[in-house]
Amino acid sequence: MRLHHYGYVVSDVRKGLESFQRTLGAAWDGNIFEDPLQKVRVAFLSTNRDDPQFELVEPAGMDSPVYRFLTEKGGGLHHACWQVEDLDASLAELRGRGCLIAKKPLPAVAFGGRRIAWLITPEKLLVELLES
Repeated sequence: MRLHHYGYVVSDVRKGLESFQRTLGAAWDGNIFEDPLQKVRVAFLSTNRDDPQFELVEPAGMDSPVYRFLTEKGGGLHHACWQVEDLDASLAELRGRGCLIAKKPLPAVAFGGRRIAWLITPEKLLVELLES
């Protein structure tokens, strides 16, 4: 497992990009992805090449899974994502450690169709797994 990114919920990806670029000196590759399965718009920012990225996540409607997080908490740090070699084996292993699968594997637009899955740890951390 390798830490891939931290997800941060914002009300507007473009405004979030401006802010994160200014305060963190982060670089943006110019892409904003709209994912109809996840019901979000996302963009990725990098600081140092080997460090995890920041994913800015904007709800793409009131039925988005992050809409409630945005309205109740005002946005902010939402999840951590680990890249794994074998998504199915990693899900089985983490379930054995007490994690609950919150969302079964689905292809993700931002990752070229690679599958992602969502888990909640016993410590209440929301984890995204991204297959290599």
